[in-house]
Amino acid sequence: MPRSAGNLAAAVSVLLVAAAAVDVFTVWAGANLYGHLDSAPAGRTGRVDAAHVLDMAGNLQIGAVLVTGVVFIAWFYQARVNAEHFAQDVCTMARGWAIGAWFVPVGNLWLPYRVASEMWHASAQSTSDGSWRTVSKAPVNAWWALVIASVAVGRVGSAATDAATTLAGLRHAVALTALGDLLNAVAAVLAIVFVRRLTRMQQAPHRFAGTTAVEPWPAP
Repeated sequence: MPRSAGNLAAAVSVLLVAAAAVDVFTVWAGANLYGHLDSAPAGRTGRVDAAHVLDMAGNLQIGAVLVTGVVFIAWFYQARVNAEHFAQDVCTMARGWAIGAWFVPVGNLWLPYRVASEMWHASAQSTSDGSWRTVSKAPVNAWWALVIASVAVGRVGSAATDAATTLAGLRHAVALTALGDLLNAVAAVLAIVFVRRLTRMQQAPHRFAGTTAVEPWPAP
């Protein structure tokens, strides 16, 4: 029998909200530094202070990513284990990939999405009447698109920071990095939608247990 991932889903949701809040704070810190990066020598003190705040925000981000990542992957693995109980033939990737996919260089740009897609498709079959159902993958697609976008913009911003030799160049790098942080915050919100909807689909059979009548299928 599938094992409920409801508690993990609740924990992940809370942590994702916190991570999104840290990202928003980092965007604010970046915007603050951007405003101090002008050519006026008198603004040096403000730039230093703003840079310190941005560094602090960056450290908070690292902590949030580590904690949230551990709990998210734990939920992701349990959801993958559950998925094969509903439609094992859909889950072509072994359950170990629910963990390993995140740590494959370059491959982690699409392997987690593939696992998530299979989980979503299989979990849509957790119905009391045994019928085959297709549920829109829009939540999965939107979440992963924002993940990739935030990673791409963040890397460009990091490269621009390393290459910056002028205040103008640094302003450009700070703006790109802030955009990446903003996209990351949106991705966190979309991750919550993905987690909650997939978990709700997988919990459907438990609500139907012991009944013979076909209940209305809950909206994912």
